[in-house]
Amino acid sequence: MDRRTFATLAAGIGLLASLAARAQQADKVLRIGLLFPRSEMTPADRIELEALRTGLRELGWVDGKNLVIEIRWAGVNPQRQRELAAELKALPVALILALGTTAIRAARDGAPGLPVVMINAGDPVGAGLVASLARPGGDLTGTSAAGEDILAKQVEWLAAAVPQLKRFGVLMHSANPANGFFFDAMSLRAKTLGLRLDRIEVAVEGELDGAIARAKGGALIVVNDPMFLRSRARVVELTLRSRVPSMFGNPEYVTAGGLMSYISPNAWHWRSAAGFVDKLLKGAKPADLPVEQPTKFELMINLKTAKALGIAIPQSLLARADEVIQ
Repeated sequence: MDRRTFATLAAGIGLLASLAARAQQADKVLRIGLLFPRSEMTPADRIELEALRTGLRELGWVDGKNLVIEIRWAGVNPQRQRELAAELKALPVALILALGTTAIRAARDGAPGLPVVMINAGDPVGAGLVASLARPGGDLTGTSAAGEDILAKQVEWLAAAVPQLKRFGVLMHSANPANGFFFDAMSLRAKTLGLRLDRIEVAVEGELDGAIARAKGGALIVVNDPMFLRSRARVVELTLRSRVPSMFGNPEYVTAGGLMSYISPNAWHWRSAAGFVDKLLKGAKPADLPVEQPTKFELMINLKTAKALGIAIPQSLLARADEVIQ
């Protein structure tokens, strides 16, 4: 075999090897983890998961074809969340999506060095999850929901619904690392409205009865937290029993009979998360991907509950609502 023939043959073999490698890469199934701070799926979770899968499909990632989503229902216990994050890392998965500040922190601590896509983080900077929204600087990036504006609006809209009340309680889960940010942002708006704001913290669900009873005679803002969401029927029942007009950070409470909610649409966070997954799977570093915040927020009002509480919602406020339950 002369030198020219050998060179041609070698080039052909190299090309075939390259094409085979590309085909193998195209057929490769990647795994990603999803850490939920709940112990079982809710109807809202199904909608959110479909939003994630839809976003991924539009970017070329099809669950069950070239991607597998490993879901872990961790509940609200941080230790259990960390254990399941470690389990996901050991599979292994390429990254973990985590919902809410506590689960995000657990994913970071339980799977160190693994990229984490934050979904609906409270205050990722104040909680020490990222260096800044523009340049996260570590292994975490994703979406943050509770900016100062939305927290201020929760105070403002509830005050507009019950202008006669000047004392507002803020119900918080004591384990939520974003509590300081939440309360400070709400306090700034409350001060301009001449309201007194009381911080009411609970550690376990068994303390909810007494905590909500403390708000009697005033109004209540329930900070978005997985523990409260899990007990939303109970939370709503207690606010109605104590006749406490309440603002929530999730529309599921209003659907369950709560008075009002104001928050960014959950679907936006999940569709945005798909974009982060796509970039990370293609080689981007979480440190270089700015944390995104929503620009659209939705106000929901339950008029049936308002009537039961003897509240006449101003027409001006109803006109601003995105959804009114009759």
